[in-house]
Amino acid sequence: MKIGRLNHVGVATPDVKAAAKVYADLYGATDATDAKDFPHLGVRVVFVSVPNMQIELIEPLGADSPIHKFLEKNPKGGQHHMCFEVSDIIAARDAMRERGATVLGTGEPYIGAHGVPVIFVHPKDTGGVLVELMQAPGEGAH
Repeated sequence: MKIGRLNHVGVATPDVKAAAKVYADLYGATDATDAKDFPHLGVRVVFVSVPNMQIELIEPLGADSPIHKFLEKNPKGGQHHMCFEVSDIIAARDAMRERGATVLGTGEPYIGAHGVPVIFVHPKDTGGVLVELMQAPGEGAH
């Protein structure tokens, strides 16, 4: 298993609409989705498209959201994770386990904000960076 392209960088923020405005006003990144709630993930998301990837702005939907905990430590927000595409999410999960990495949660892929299966690899195994692996859109998911 090899990682593919960088799909997005996740940025936690207390307000996705305000953050999207900053990216538009400061950097001219005006190609953004409308805010969308993902109650099963506990987040509200806006994707800001730039030429080579997306920035995923993530706002918590409540105190149970993992983003809420991140914002308690970083009240203004900040980089939360980076996400790479993989051609086979199950093979990627198995490879992470075989290589000694901790796959967070149950270890089973679940549907993320892009509508494809994802897993997260614990930052203790990745140099302090939370890494998301996502099934490449349009490729054969299990």
